[in-house]
Amino acid sequence: MQIGMIGLGRMGANMVRRLQQAGHECVAYDRVAANVSAVAAFGARGAATVAELVKALAPPRVVWIMVPAAVVDSVIAQLRPLLRSGDVLIDGGNSNYRDDIRRAEELKPAGIRYLDVGTSGGVLGFEQGYCLMIGGESDAVALVEPVFATLSPGGKMPAAAAGAAGAEAPRDARAASRAAAAMGYLHCGPCGAGHFVKMVHNGIEYGLMAAYAEGLNVLAHADAGLTAATADAETAPLSNPRFYQYQLDIAAITEVWRHGSIIESRLLDLTAAALGKDPALAAFAGHVSDSGEGRWTVEAAIEVGVPAYVLGAALYSRFESRGRAEFANKLLSAMRLGFGGHHEKTPG
Repeated sequence: MQIGMIGLGRMGANMVRRLQQAGHECVAYDRVAANVSAVAAFGARGAATVAELVKALAPPRVVWIMVPAAVVDSVIAQLRPLLRSGDVLIDGGNSNYRDDIRRAEELKPAGIRYLDVGTSGGVLGFEQGYCLMIGGESDAVALVEPVFATLSPGGKMPAAAAGAAGAEAPRDARAASRAAAAMGYLHCGPCGAGHFVKMVHNGIEYGLMAAYAEGLNVLAHADAGLTAATADAETAPLSNPRFYQYQLDIAAITEVWRHGSIIESRLLDLTAAALGKDPALAAFAGHVSDSGEGRWTVEAAIEVGVPAYVLGAALYSRFESRGRAEFANKLLSAMRLGFGGHHEKTPG
Protein backbone atom coordinates (compact mmCIF):
# COMPACT_ATOMS: atom_id res chain seq x y z
CA MET A 1 0.00 0.00 0.00
CA GLN A 2 0.97 3.67 -0.20
CA ILE A 3 2.14 5.55 2.89
CA GLY A 4 3.84 8.83 3.69
CA MET A 5 6.67 8.91 6.23
CA ILE A 6 7.75 12.10 7.97
CA GLY A 7 11.00 11.79 9.94
CA LEU A 8 13.87 9.81 8.46
CA GLY A 9 16.18 9.40 11.42
CA ARG A 10 17.67 6.15 12.65
CA MET A 11 14.33 4.33 12.84
CA GLY A 12 12.23 6.18 10.26
CA ALA A 13 14.67 5.61 7.40
CA ASN A 14 14.97 1.91 8.15
CA MET A 15 11.19 1.58 8.35
CA VAL A 16 10.88 3.11 4.89
CA ARG A 17 13.55 0.77 3.63
CA ARG A 18 11.77 -2.30 5.08
CA LEU A 19 8.44 -1.21 3.58
CA GLN A 20 9.95 -0.52 0.17
CA GLN A 21 11.68 -3.88 0.16
CA ALA A 22 8.30 -5.56 0.73
CA GLY A 23 6.66 -3.74 -2.18
CA HIS A 24 4.91 -0.85 -0.43
CA GLU A 25 5.10 2.63 -1.95
CA CYS A 26 6.62 5.20 0.40
CA VAL A 27 6.63 8.94 0.02
CA ALA A 28 9.21 10.35 2.43
CA TYR A 29 10.04 13.73 3.91
CA ASP A 30 12.58 15.01 6.41
CA ARG A 31 13.70 18.54 7.18
CA VAL A 32 17.25 17.36 6.35
CA ALA A 33 17.40 17.01 2.57
CA ALA A 34 20.24 14.49 2.73
CA ASN A 35 18.00 12.08 4.66
CA VAL A 36 15.40 12.29 1.89
CA SER A 37 18.05 11.58 -0.73
CA ALA A 38 19.23 8.56 1.25
CA VAL A 39 15.82 6.84 1.25
CA ALA A 40 15.18 7.84 -2.36
CA ALA A 41 18.29 5.84 -3.24
CA PHE A 42 16.50 2.62 -2.33
CA GLY A 43 13.21 3.39 -4.05
CA ALA A 44 11.19 5.78 -1.92
CA ARG A 45 9.69 8.88 -3.48
CA GLY A 46 11.26 11.92 -1.88
CA ALA A 47 9.29 15.05 -1.00
CA ALA A 48 10.77 18.49 -0.48
CA THR A 49 7.94 19.70 1.77
CA VAL A 50 5.13 18.32 3.90
CA ALA A 51 2.63 19.71 1.38
CA GLU A 52 4.39 17.89 -1.46
CA LEU A 53 4.25 14.64 0.50
CA VAL A 54 0.50 14.92 1.12
CA LYS A 55 -0.18 15.86 -2.50
CA ALA A 56 1.63 12.71 -3.68
CA LEU A 57 -0.64 10.42 -1.65
CA ALA A 58 -3.94 9.03 -2.91
CA PRO A 59 -6.95 9.24 -0.55
CA PRO A 60 -7.51 7.94 2.00
CA ARG A 61 -4.03 9.15 2.83
CA VAL A 62 -1.91 7.46 5.49
CA VAL A 63 0.86 9.57 7.01
CA TRP A 64 3.24 8.17 9.62
CA ILE A 65 5.11 10.69 11.80
CA MET A 66 8.41 9.40 13.19
CA VAL A 67 9.82 12.43 15.02
CA PRO A 68 10.74 13.33 18.64
CA ALA A 69 7.73 13.73 20.93
CA ALA A 70 8.49 17.42 21.46
CA VAL A 71 7.85 18.31 17.81
CA VAL A 72 4.85 16.06 17.02
CA ASP A 73 2.31 18.83 17.60
CA SER A 74 4.14 21.22 15.29
CA VAL A 75 4.19 18.58 12.52
CA ILE A 76 0.49 17.89 13.03
CA ALA A 77 -0.17 21.63 12.77
CA GLN A 78 1.43 21.55 9.31
CA LEU A 79 -0.52 18.47 8.25
CA ARG A 80 -3.97 19.29 9.57
CA PRO A 81 -5.01 21.79 6.86
CA LEU A 82 -3.67 19.45 4.18
CA LEU A 83 -5.46 16.28 5.23
CA ARG A 84 -9.11 15.40 4.59
CA SER A 85 -11.85 13.34 6.21
CA GLY A 86 -10.97 9.65 6.16
CA ASP A 87 -7.20 10.19 6.18
CA VAL A 88 -5.13 8.46 8.85
CA LEU A 89 -2.38 10.13 10.86
CA ILE A 90 0.02 7.93 12.82
CA ASP A 91 2.46 8.94 15.54
CA GLY A 92 5.07 6.21 15.87
CA GLY A 93 7.38 8.02 18.31
CA ASN A 94 7.35 8.02 22.10
CA SER A 95 4.59 10.53 22.83
CA ASN A 96 2.79 10.68 26.15
CA TYR A 97 -0.46 8.76 25.76
CA ARG A 98 -2.38 11.70 27.24
CA ASP A 99 -1.25 13.79 24.28
CA ASP A 100 -2.62 11.10 21.97
CA ILE A 101 -6.06 11.35 23.55
CA ARG A 102 -6.01 15.12 23.11
CA ARG A 103 -4.79 14.96 19.52
CA ALA A 104 -7.43 12.41 18.51
CA GLU A 105 -10.15 14.62 19.96
CA GLU A 106 -8.77 17.68 18.14
CA LEU A 107 -8.59 15.86 14.79
CA LYS A 108 -11.95 14.09 15.03
CA PRO A 109 -14.12 17.06 13.92
CA ALA A 110 -12.18 17.11 10.62
CA GLY A 111 -12.70 13.36 10.19
CA ILE A 112 -8.97 12.69 10.45
CA ARG A 113 -8.31 9.35 12.14
CA TYR A 114 -5.39 9.24 14.57
CA LEU A 115 -3.38 6.18 15.58
CA ASP A 116 -0.69 6.05 18.24
CA VAL A 117 1.82 3.30 17.54
CA GLY A 118 4.48 2.49 20.11
CA THR A 119 7.40 1.22 18.04
CA SER A 120 10.20 -0.90 19.48
CA GLY A 121 13.12 -2.29 17.54
CA GLY A 122 15.65 0.50 17.33
CA VAL A 123 18.41 0.37 14.76
CA LEU A 124 18.01 -3.41 14.43
CA GLY A 125 14.45 -3.12 13.17
CA PHE A 126 15.22 -3.16 9.45
CA GLU A 127 16.47 -6.74 9.58
CA GLN A 128 14.64 -8.09 12.63
CA GLY A 129 11.38 -6.16 12.45
CA TYR A 130 9.59 -3.85 14.87
CA CYS A 131 7.28 -4.66 17.75
CA LEU A 132 4.23 -2.43 17.26
CA MET A 133 1.72 -1.47 19.97
CA ILE A 134 -1.27 0.27 18.39
CA GLY A 135 -4.01 2.51 19.77
CA GLY A 136 -6.98 3.97 17.90
CA GLU A 137 -10.14 3.12 16.02
CA SER A 138 -10.47 -0.37 14.54
CA ASP A 139 -11.32 0.77 11.02
CA ALA A 140 -8.15 2.87 10.81
CA VAL A 141 -6.07 -0.01 12.16
CA ALA A 142 -7.56 -2.35 9.56
CA LEU A 143 -6.70 0.09 6.76
CA VAL A 144 -3.05 0.28 7.80
CA GLU A 145 -2.66 -3.37 8.85
CA PRO A 146 -0.63 -4.38 5.76
CA VAL A 147 2.00 -1.82 6.81
CA PHE A 148 1.98 -2.98 10.43
CA ALA A 149 2.35 -6.58 9.31
CA THR A 150 5.31 -5.79 7.05
CA LEU A 151 7.12 -3.79 9.72
CA SER A 152 6.58 -6.50 12.35
CA PRO A 153 9.10 -9.31 12.93
CA GLY A 154 6.65 -11.71 11.29
CA GLY A 155 6.82 -9.64 8.13
CA LYS A 156 3.30 -10.54 6.98
CA MET A 157 -0.31 -10.63 8.10
CA PRO A 158 -1.61 -13.77 9.82
CA ALA A 159 -3.04 -16.14 7.20
CA ALA A 160 -6.65 -15.76 8.35
CA ALA A 161 -6.45 -11.97 8.48
CA ALA A 162 -4.91 -11.86 5.01
CA GLY A 163 -7.68 -14.01 3.58
CA ALA A 164 -5.37 -16.81 2.53
CA ALA A 165 -6.98 -19.65 0.60
CA GLY A 166 -8.28 -22.33 2.89
CA ALA A 167 -7.49 -20.36 6.00
CA GLU A 168 -10.00 -20.64 8.78
CA ALA A 169 -11.28 -17.26 9.99
CA PRO A 170 -10.48 -16.38 13.61
CA ARG A 171 -13.30 -17.34 15.94
CA ASP A 172 -13.37 -13.96 17.62
CA ALA A 173 -11.55 -10.65 17.97
CA ARG A 174 -9.37 -12.02 20.75
CA ALA A 175 -8.15 -14.85 18.54
CA ALA A 176 -7.37 -12.38 15.75
CA SER A 177 -5.46 -10.18 18.19
CA ARG A 178 -3.40 -13.09 19.41
CA ALA A 179 -2.61 -14.13 15.86
CA ALA A 180 -1.35 -10.64 15.10
CA ALA A 181 0.53 -10.46 18.41
CA ALA A 182 2.36 -13.67 17.48
CA MET A 183 3.60 -11.84 14.38
CA GLY A 184 4.72 -8.81 16.42
CA TYR A 185 1.94 -6.20 16.25
CA LEU A 186 -1.17 -5.65 18.36
CA HIS A 187 -4.17 -3.33 18.41
CA CYS A 188 -4.05 -2.68 22.14
CA GLY A 189 -7.22 -0.58 22.45
CA PRO A 190 -8.64 2.90 21.86
CA CYS A 191 -6.60 6.03 21.31
CA GLY A 192 -3.66 6.29 23.68
CA ALA A 193 -3.53 2.56 24.43
CA GLY A 194 -0.61 1.94 22.09
CA HIS A 195 1.63 4.52 23.68
CA PHE A 196 0.43 3.55 27.16
CA VAL A 197 1.61 -0.02 26.54
CA LYS A 198 4.86 1.25 24.98
CA MET A 199 5.36 3.56 27.98
CA VAL A 200 5.25 0.62 30.38
CA HIS A 201 7.39 -1.41 27.96
CA ASN A 202 10.09 1.26 28.24
CA GLY A 203 9.69 1.43 32.02
CA ILE A 204 10.38 -2.31 32.12
CA GLU A 205 13.33 -1.74 29.81
CA TYR A 206 14.79 0.68 32.39
CA GLY A 207 14.48 -1.98 35.07
CA LEU A 208 16.03 -4.74 32.96
CA MET A 209 18.93 -2.53 31.98
CA ALA A 210 19.50 -1.52 35.60
CA ALA A 211 19.48 -5.16 36.74
CA TYR A 212 22.14 -6.14 34.21
CA ALA A 213 24.22 -3.06 35.05
CA GLU A 214 24.06 -3.58 38.81
CA GLY A 215 24.76 -7.32 38.65
CA LEU A 216 27.73 -6.89 36.32
CA ASN A 217 29.03 -4.10 38.55
CA VAL A 218 29.10 -6.54 41.47
CA LEU A 219 31.12 -8.95 39.34
CA ALA A 220 33.46 -6.14 38.26
CA HIS A 221 34.27 -5.44 41.92
CA ALA A 222 34.67 -9.07 42.97
CA ASP A 223 38.42 -8.42 43.31
CA ALA A 224 37.98 -6.01 46.23
CA GLY A 225 39.86 -8.38 48.53
CA LEU A 226 43.03 -8.03 46.46
CA THR A 227 43.36 -4.35 47.31
CA ALA A 228 44.95 -3.42 50.61
CA ALA A 229 42.55 -1.08 52.41
CA THR A 230 43.65 1.45 54.98
CA ALA A 231 41.89 0.94 58.29
CA ASP A 232 40.14 4.08 59.45
CA ALA A 233 36.95 5.23 61.15
CA GLU A 234 35.37 6.48 57.94
CA THR A 235 35.03 3.25 55.97
CA ALA A 236 33.42 -0.05 56.87
CA PRO A 237 36.13 -2.71 56.42
CA LEU A 238 35.79 -5.70 54.11
CA SER A 239 35.07 -8.38 56.69
CA ASN A 240 36.80 -11.23 54.87
CA PRO A 241 38.96 -10.21 51.89
CA ARG A 242 39.65 -13.81 50.88
CA PHE A 243 36.06 -14.15 49.69
CA TYR A 244 36.52 -11.38 47.13
CA GLN A 245 39.62 -12.20 45.13
CA TYR A 246 38.14 -12.97 41.72
CA GLN A 247 39.44 -11.12 38.68
CA LEU A 248 36.61 -11.93 36.32
CA ASP A 249 36.37 -11.49 32.57
CA ILE A 250 33.08 -9.58 32.42
CA ALA A 251 32.94 -9.62 28.62
CA ALA A 252 33.27 -13.41 28.59
CA ILE A 253 30.65 -13.77 31.32
CA THR A 254 28.09 -11.76 29.36
CA GLU A 255 28.91 -13.88 26.32
CA VAL A 256 28.40 -17.20 28.10
CA TRP A 257 25.10 -15.95 29.56
CA ARG A 258 23.86 -15.47 25.99
CA HIS A 259 23.90 -19.23 25.41
CA GLY A 260 21.25 -21.20 27.27
CA SER A 261 20.96 -18.90 30.28
CA ILE A 262 17.51 -18.00 31.61
CA ILE A 263 18.50 -14.32 31.53
CA GLU A 264 19.56 -14.19 27.88
CA SER A 265 17.90 -11.36 25.94
CA ARG A 266 18.49 -8.81 23.22
CA LEU A 267 19.67 -6.36 25.86
CA LEU A 268 22.24 -8.91 27.01
CA ASP A 269 23.33 -9.38 23.38
CA LEU A 270 23.98 -5.66 23.11
CA THR A 271 25.79 -5.62 26.45
CA ALA A 272 28.06 -8.48 25.42
CA ALA A 273 28.82 -6.77 22.11
CA ALA A 274 29.74 -3.51 23.85
CA LEU A 275 32.01 -5.24 26.35
CA GLY A 276 33.58 -7.34 23.60
CA LYS A 277 34.66 -4.14 21.82
CA ASP A 278 35.66 -2.18 24.92
CA PRO A 279 35.85 -4.18 28.17
CA ALA A 280 36.52 -1.02 30.23
CA LEU A 281 33.76 0.93 28.45
CA ALA A 282 36.21 3.79 28.17
CA ALA A 283 34.14 5.47 25.47
CA PHE A 284 31.27 6.11 27.88
CA ALA A 285 30.95 8.70 30.63
CA GLY A 286 28.03 6.97 32.34
CA HIS A 287 25.54 9.83 32.04
CA VAL A 288 22.30 7.96 31.29
CA SER A 289 19.43 9.89 29.72
CA ASP A 290 15.72 9.20 30.06
CA SER A 291 13.30 10.16 27.30
CA GLY A 292 10.23 10.35 29.53
CA GLU A 293 8.56 6.95 29.37
CA GLY A 294 10.07 5.75 32.65
CA ARG A 295 8.80 8.86 34.43
CA TRP A 296 5.33 8.46 32.95
CA THR A 297 5.24 4.79 33.94
CA VAL A 298 6.06 5.60 37.56
CA GLU A 299 3.50 8.44 37.53
CA ALA A 300 0.84 6.05 36.24
CA ALA A 301 1.72 3.50 38.92
CA ILE A 302 1.32 6.16 41.59
CA GLU A 303 -1.98 7.40 40.18
CA VAL A 304 -3.57 3.94 39.99
CA GLY A 305 -1.97 2.88 43.27
CA VAL A 306 0.20 -0.07 42.26
CA PRO A 307 3.78 -0.69 43.48
CA ALA A 308 6.62 -0.27 40.97
CA TYR A 309 9.73 -0.50 43.14
CA VAL A 310 12.17 -1.70 40.50
CA LEU A 311 10.99 0.69 37.80
CA GLY A 312 11.15 3.65 40.19
CA ALA A 313 14.64 2.74 41.40
CA ALA A 314 15.88 2.33 37.83
CA LEU A 315 14.54 5.76 36.93
CA TYR A 316 16.16 7.41 39.96
CA SER A 317 19.51 5.77 39.17
CA ARG A 318 19.41 7.51 35.78
CA PHE A 319 18.86 10.84 37.50
CA GLU A 320 21.83 10.14 39.76
CA SER A 321 24.05 9.23 36.80
CA ARG A 322 23.64 12.77 35.51
CA GLY A 323 24.89 14.35 38.73
CA ARG A 324 21.45 15.18 40.09
CA ALA A 325 22.33 13.63 43.45
CA GLU A 326 25.48 15.71 43.91
CA PHE A 327 23.93 18.34 46.20
CA ALA A 328 22.21 15.70 48.31
CA ASN A 329 25.48 13.82 48.69
CA LYS A 330 27.25 17.01 49.76
CA LEU A 331 24.57 17.50 52.40
CA LEU A 332 25.18 13.98 53.70
CA SER A 333 28.88 14.73 54.02
CA ALA A 334 28.12 18.02 55.77
CA MET A 335 25.85 16.29 58.29
CA ARG A 336 28.42 13.56 59.01
CA LEU A 337 31.06 16.20 59.59
CA GLY A 338 28.71 18.10 61.87
CA PHE A 339 27.63 15.25 64.16
CA GLY A 340 30.75 13.09 64.14
CA GLY A 341 33.63 15.13 62.78
CA HIS A 342 33.83 12.76 59.80
CA HIS A 343 35.86 14.20 56.95
CA GLU A 344 35.29 13.09 53.37
CA LYS A 345 37.69 10.52 51.97
CA THR A 346 39.16 10.99 48.52
CA PRO A 347 37.87 8.23 46.24
CA GLY A 348 40.44 5.77 45.07
